[in-house]
Amino acid sequence: MIQGIEVIDIHSHFPVAGDWFPGYARVSKRITKQKTAPAADVQGEIWRKAWNFPAEREEVTDDREASDRWYRDIVDKGVERVVFVSGGGNDRLAGIVGYHPDRFIGFAHHHPFADGAAGELEHALKELGMRGYKLLAPSLDRPISDPALFPLWEICQKHAAPVLIHFGILGGSGGISAHMNINPLALHDAAKAFPRVNFIVPHFGAGYPTELLHLCWTCPNVYVDSSGSNQWVRWMAYPLTLQDLFRKFCETVGPDRLLFATDSSWFPRTFTMSYLEEQHRILRFLRLPDGDIEKILHGNAERLLGLER
Repeated sequence: MIQGIEVIDIHSHFPVAGDWFPGYARVSKRITKQKTAPAADVQGEIWRKAWNFPAEREEVTDDREASDRWYRDIVDKGVERVVFVSGGGNDRLAGIVGYHPDRFIGFAHHHPFADGAAGELEHALKELGMRGYKLLAPSLDRPISDPALFPLWEICQKHAAPVLIHFGILGGSGGISAHMNINPLALHDAAKAFPRVNFIVPHFGAGYPTELLHLCWTCPNVYVDSSGSNQWVRWMAYPLTLQDLFRKFCETVGPDRLLFATDSSWFPRTFTMSYLEEQHRILRFLRLPDGDIEKILHGNAERLLGLER
């Protein structure tokens, strides 16, 4: 809890040893090999120091040990639940979540254009207990509104499973900034075709806040999460702060479609309490009613995930 309000983080990544998104034909990996490493390292170091994060990341190879450590961390920090949107594949993440189902929730995260993707999603939602589906749009080689993905959206509609799709710049400095799916408006046709599927766009659009606002204006089934440091605001061509984003999205989209998240992951940082404290402080300074703050920090997530009590 924070100031007596329960907290559900709807967007974190479980730090498994190995590939967090196995089977993904990640464009980011191909581009990352071509980046200018020193420049990217400089920007990453600025980000790390700005948030006072540890200099070294720790890899834990045993999933049970890692799960137990993450569990103790959020219990100590008073976090009610965490949604892991990746974790080494659906079966592996289901096992990790199964160690602590009272606090952990998992999302399917396999490649949507892979052979048998629809059957894998059905299995993940029905048999493995996954509560949603996560995709990386700028890592796909086909449009996110391609009709080939409609069977996946039909499955999500059947199971009332939200779909969280990353748009905008992907990765740290040196990552992806140009792609057919970089703009959240790429989701427009799919969101229109499946009005009963709840789509979540993270990071306030990660560089495309205006486009995301337009998408939310025309598609009431599109939600927004606040995850990460949102350091992309520093790279906009006009002054923009996280408080500006919260104010504008609360004024237009409304607090019923905003979801708290941190994009937390690696050890020894685990759940990023500083992100929660900053976002909570902004919501207070905006003078939002307690009821609206409760919706953003946990109520909306409870509703989308079917956790309402």
